[in-house]
Amino acid sequence: MMATTHALLGLALALPLLAVAPDLAPAAFLAGLVGGVAPDLDLYTGHRKTLHYPVYGSIATVPAVVLAALVPTPVTVAIAVGLAAAALHAVADAAGSGLELRPWQGTSERAVYSHYHGRWVRPRRWVRYDGAPEDLFVAGIVAVPLVMLGDGPVTALAAGLVAVSAVYVLLRKPLATVAERLVPLLPAAVRPYVPARYL
Repeated sequence: MMATTHALLGLALALPLLAVAPDLAPAAFLAGLVGGVAPDLDLYTGHRKTLHYPVYGSIATVPAVVLAALVPTPVTVAIAVGLAAAALHAVADAAGSGLELRPWQGTSERAVYSHYHGRWVRPRRWVRYDGAPEDLFVAGIVAVPLVMLGDGPVTALAAGLVAVSAVYVLLRKPLATVAERLVPLLPAAVRPYVPARYL
């Protein structure tokens, strides 16, 4: 899935706070946004493995949510929502495609690494690839309650993320060709830091 879809999913996890503890909602929204995108910081160091924890992240979320329910502070709520968003990110990656430059070709059987199982989880391809039309559909559906129920900054952010998503969907396939042509032009010292799928 697109990073924007992950961000929107993380933000959506904070929506219940608007009803039950509106004073804690800002911390929850920020944590949901950060937790939703943070796993992809491993893009250059073992993407979908180093910072993706579909099982352990889900397990860690449970006591964090219990603690936040028992002791609702901005910190406990932020930890709970951030962990939940990061876990959801890792699980959602399994619903998408594998790790390849052109994921619409379906050549990779590596969606996300499960540290618990010690193996790669195969892609389900319910969302065929990041930037697929169905990815935009998911982003749009998740954005609706954020736009309708969120405050000014959340509404603007959700709308902006959908707009960025729409542009990315239009450019996704051509970007693969651009990347393929640009990578050979990079200096040799930089190439070790380029994700394997681009080489």
